[in-house]
Amino acid sequence: MYRCAISAVAFAAAALSLGFSVSASAQNHRPFPATALRGELVVVQAPDVTLNGQAARLAPGARIRGDNNLMLLSASITGQKLTVHYTIDSYGLLKDLWILNTTELANTPWPQTAEQAASWVFDSGAQTWTKR
Repeated sequence: MYRCAISAVAFAAAALSLGFSVSASAQNHRPFPATALRGELVVVQAPDVTLNGQAARLAPGARIRGDNNLMLLSASITGQKLTVHYTIDSYGLLKDLWILNTTELANTPWPQTAEQAASWVFDSGAQTWTKR
C-alpha cells in the first residue's frame, strides 16, 4: 500500500511538471524546418482542406500540432480558419502542420510559396527569414 501511494504521488508530480513545460513552451518559437511555408488552413472534411483558399488534401498520417505543440485530430479543428506552417510531401499532400501561437505569428516575414523560400535566406537557429 505504501509503495502505491508513493507511485501515485510521483505520477501526479510528473504529470504536473509536464503540464507546466508544455504551457511554457507555447510562448516560444518551435523549431520549424526550412521547407515550412506559412498559410491559412481550413479543414473542410478530412482529408479535404483548403489552403490559402485553394483545395488541398492531408497526407495519410499527416501530423497537426496545436499552438501548444500537442497533436490534434483534424476533426477537432473542422471549419476553423487557422494560420499554420506546413510542409508538403513528395505527392503534393500536406504532411506536417503547426498551428501558430502569437509569438510565432509575429515572426515575419515568413515565405508563403516555394519560390519565396528559394529566394530568401533562412536562419534555423533564430527561426527567421531574410529577403535577398
